[in-house]
Amino acid sequence: MDVRISHLDNGLTIVTDRMPHLETAALGVWVRVGSRNETESQHGLTHLLEHMAFKGTRRRSARDIAEEIEAVGGELNASTSVENTAYYVRVLAQDVPLAVDLLSDILGNSVIDPQELKREQHVILQEIGGVQDSPEDWAFDLMQKTAWPGQPLGRTILGTPTTVRAFTPESIREYLDTHYRAGSMVLSAAGKVDHDEIVKLAKERFGDFPTGPGVPFLPAQYHGGENRRVRDLMEAQLLLGFEGKPYKHPDYYTIQILAAVLGGGMSSRLFQEVRETRGLCYAVSSFHWPFTDTGLFGIYAASGEDDLEELMPVLLGELARAGDAIKEDEVARARAQIRASLMMAMESPVMRAGQIARQMMVYGYCLEPSEIVERIDAVTADDVRRVAAETFGGKIPTVSAVGPVSKLMGVDAIGEHLVGTTKAQSRAAKAGSFIDLGAGRHC
Repeated sequence: MDVRISHLDNGLTIVTDRMPHLETAALGVWVRVGSRNETESQHGLTHLLEHMAFKGTRRRSARDIAEEIEAVGGELNASTSVENTAYYVRVLAQDVPLAVDLLSDILGNSVIDPQELKREQHVILQEIGGVQDSPEDWAFDLMQKTAWPGQPLGRTILGTPTTVRAFTPESIREYLDTHYRAGSMVLSAAGKVDHDEIVKLAKERFGDFPTGPGVPFLPAQYHGGENRRVRDLMEAQLLLGFEGKPYKHPDYYTIQILAAVLGGGMSSRLFQEVRETRGLCYAVSSFHWPFTDTGLFGIYAASGEDDLEELMPVLLGELARAGDAIKEDEVARARAQIRASLMMAMESPVMRAGQIARQMMVYGYCLEPSEIVERIDAVTADDVRRVAAETFGGKIPTVSAVGPVSKLMGVDAIGEHLVGTTKAQSRAAKAGSFIDLGAGRHC
């Protein structure tokens, strides 16, 4: 790994990872602003702004932007998440100057044309409607809303039809001026790149961006609860969630491994018990979403109406046993899965550029892959059992479901079902150990 970091006088961070065996480069700007930075009236504005960045600048029309990047065989795209927004390009190494110029232009010179805004608002309204047509997407949105009710973290990224229609060029420019400041931006590049050249280009194109950080988001408070939508569908979409861990928590890697052990693949506990042994559903998996100050551990299952009454007790039984029964060979397999995923991502310049950008935003430095592997390998079965007991034992769950879900066990009954895990929690906690995520070399 050949990572270098620089900072411009206005606060912009530049991080590169040189991969000289490649002939391509991936680079982008990650901005520390996401949907949870929005007020209630701004709901969906971060995502709309991402769309509008490609709709014309003072130097280029929307067509010019598309034609210039495609004329060199490049790709230009963007994405909005809960805590950041990314604008990224992949080009041949010789076209890196064009990529930097395009990124600076769409972020610094967008004109927010009223007619383009109307068209893009219409496109996003179609996106919002599409979620209602996808029961799985709808269930995930309901879960987030229920875990953090009345909070920015609990709101969807897309916004609502009412808020999206209300946005004006003026409100978008105000939001852009408030949050898109150099201190909140990371220019990240990976592949066949030269750090000094990227810094030089950044000074020319980003040096006049406004200084200072953007406005931080409010801390989140997990609540949990139940949110179901009964619909006449063939399949029920079910999500069961619990409060997870933030990025910097000492048990971050432990809970990631727990997610892999429970539902990370075909050999996982949930897949083997629920799908293979009992045939209660077509799909079942577990996941962990980390954020800056909180997290969400979730179980996803898609099942028929007739199997729901049996499915939930089986899921809860596996969670209850996790505090006592997880074995070292299961943890070893999960560690191997996570290590392999890490190393595979290292071979992709697109994945690598995003990885080092997010590490800079979360930690303020980049973790060496060897350090990450050490932290993964340091997690023991005792650690995983302890975190399982702490996560599931006596805690308020979040339940969201869409489809024929009227017979589904309610959240109160689920909580009572899991109370017994508190005994396992007290036993496992005595054997627990922690991983210090604060340690690490600056790249």
